[in-house]
Amino acid sequence: MCAQDWANVGRPALLCCGFLVRRLDVQPMSEFPITPEDWRSAAREKMESSAFDYYASGADSETTVVENIRAWGRHQLHPKVLAGVDQIDTHVEVLGERFSSPVMIAPTAYHKLADPEGECATARAAALAQTVMVVSTLGTTTLERIAQAAPSGKRWFQLYVHRDRELTESLIDRAEAAGYTAIVLTADTPLLGRRLKDEANSFTLPDGLKMENLAVAVPSTNGSGLAEYAASQLDASLTFEALEWLCKRTSLPVVVKGVLRADDALRCVSAGARAIIVSNHGGRQLDHAVATADALAVVRDAVPTDIDVLVDGGIRTGTDVVKAVALGASAVLIGRSVLWGLAVHGEKGVGAVLAQMQTELALALALVGAPSVAGLDRSFVSLRPS
Repeated sequence: MCAQDWANVGRPALLCCGFLVRRLDVQPMSEFPITPEDWRSAAREKMESSAFDYYASGADSETTVVENIRAWGRHQLHPKVLAGVDQIDTHVEVLGERFSSPVMIAPTAYHKLADPEGECATARAAALAQTVMVVSTLGTTTLERIAQAAPSGKRWFQLYVHRDRELTESLIDRAEAAGYTAIVLTADTPLLGRRLKDEANSFTLPDGLKMENLAVAVPSTNGSGLAEYAASQLDASLTFEALEWLCKRTSLPVVVKGVLRADDALRCVSAGARAIIVSNHGGRQLDHAVATADALAVVRDAVPTDIDVLVDGGIRTGTDVVKAVALGASAVLIGRSVLWGLAVHGEKGVGAVLAQMQTELALALALVGAPSVAGLDRSFVSLRPS
């Protein structure tokens, strides 16, 4: 998105390092945290501890959670000079639609643990930012209510395939009827990864909250209630035949999330997928899985150029976004950062997180010598020497 377009949306604009960047809030920027760690710390102070642990934790030793962040740091940038960067365009096109930025919102569950407005607040901020919100099956707000909260927004629906195939089909039909524009199949969750903090906390949703799209509560248990639900309800028998079924069952493009291998990516495309999300579920499924920054180029090279490849996991700054796009991503998805913003300042917090990412992205593009996102390629990035 060019700087002037970003500013002309009826909100105050922030002049940052020579670029006009849209403000998604009406509060002084100084009232918001600045760094990703600042947001996380502020959220920890405001949230109930087991809810914070649910958002923050990963599987087993949480090695992959840490490696997702470190892996982006292992990639270094090679800036061009004298590139004429007085105008910066951050627009991208994904699945044939044009968006203001390559930064999209990943599917995450239970937003009402962070703020009473929950997914509706996130959806409004995403709409104002002109980006995609991927809505989770496990939301604490119905997918219809989220659509009503931000009718101008772009939404994809993240699908867990249940053993009850009629329930799965009803979720697909509801998403189509509510104006969602893609179905995102999460493929890396035949069972839930072992999240030790959730087990220690006997994590479940507090009274008054439930998985609204499924009209059920998270079971109460001595361990993780969500793990118990996944084991009893999600279909662990899924194969590529199920993906073929899904692609035929819906009129919407199908995106497969959770792919880390070239051969799997190819098979997804052969089965009908229109896009791939390189993801290890934020380190919440298989501990010691490859970091997404290290898997991205492998997957990108494996599939045809007309297939969009997105990536999530450990992306926290504008320079991370530049690296991801240079490695071949059409867009990135951020999860925990959005939740921290929601916990700290609700809708305005989510807006501030997105605005900060946009500011950082615009500055990083200028300093790397790429006037537009479309101008990034692998000449801009390499792995650091061992």
